[in-house]
Amino acid sequence: MTTKGPISNFIEHHYLHFNAAALVDAAKGYEAQLNSGAKMLVSLAGAMSTAELGKSFSEMIRQDKVQIISCTGANLEEDIMNLVAHSHYKRVPNYRDLTPQEEWGLLEKGLNRVTDTCIPEEEAFRRLQEHIFKIWKEAEANGERYFPHEYMYKMLLSGVLEQYYEIDLKDSWMYAAAEKNLPIVVPGWEDSTMGNIFASYVLKGELKASTMKSGIEYMTFLADWYTDNSTNGIGFFQIGGGIAGDFPICVVPMLYQDMERTDTPFWSYFCQISDSTTSYGSYSGAVPNEKITWGKLDIDTPKFIVESDATIVAPLIFAYILGM
Repeated sequence: MTTKGPISNFIEHHYLHFNAAALVDAAKGYEAQLNSGAKMLVSLAGAMSTAELGKSFSEMIRQDKVQIISCTGANLEEDIMNLVAHSHYKRVPNYRDLTPQEEWGLLEKGLNRVTDTCIPEEEAFRRLQEHIFKIWKEAEANGERYFPHEYMYKMLLSGVLEQYYEIDLKDSWMYAAAEKNLPIVVPGWEDSTMGNIFASYVLKGELKASTMKSGIEYMTFLADWYTDNSTNGIGFFQIGGGIAGDFPICVVPMLYQDMERTDTPFWSYFCQISDSTTSYGSYSGAVPNEKITWGKLDIDTPKFIVESDATIVAPLIFAYILGM
């Protein structure tokens, strides 16, 4: 077992009740999964990359504490945007007080706001667009097709972005993942800036839609990966809700029910960090036991839910797992 450092000791000493205790229990459960030989999927929803989760998550990747990722298209690209344009970001601490006119003013300056942080369009979106388009175009010319994350890996590993780096490379979780060629699934990638840009090139006749592998291909890839890697169990660590979580967790009932592979094991661990309250029909706020009825979790699957802000909770859980 990893020797624990001051952060881990602090939370074990102080985090004894309510959501704080759930945080510790979830971290210990995650650690127990890895110690038993199980693998772990981490799903990222919300603006985790813009929240600079890479400062802790990249080390989780380097130390083999995560074996596969499911993330939104926004998280896939925004970690790289932060890598190449960090100094151009603008923080707006008083974002709750902005008038519609002030919001329009940010738009006119090319500053797209994510809560208290504005992403600079010219230095972030357009800077990536120039280079990723060449990679898309080259693949199409060679009759090749790749997943969205594979194109991002190609761009990162090619070195074309090195001239722009503005943060320590070790704090980019996408670069850490690219170095390991870590499996990623990006459901609904079209709902992202790069996805929109790719669609615009298709509309203009400059690229074919088929040059980008699809969501169905992501699901079949995940099905094969799950089948090949579930001998000792696969845990599910979910940050937020939505498609980044719902898409990959569905691979188990798909294999079990639709493929009739009744020997498919359920997810062996489940934790969700969410600030979404339980309500009618809400996936993000659903309690873990609901997933039993969908054939995703077993009766005895260790289940945890931490009802709090993931930007606070996730780095602490990662710190514990890393022994910090």
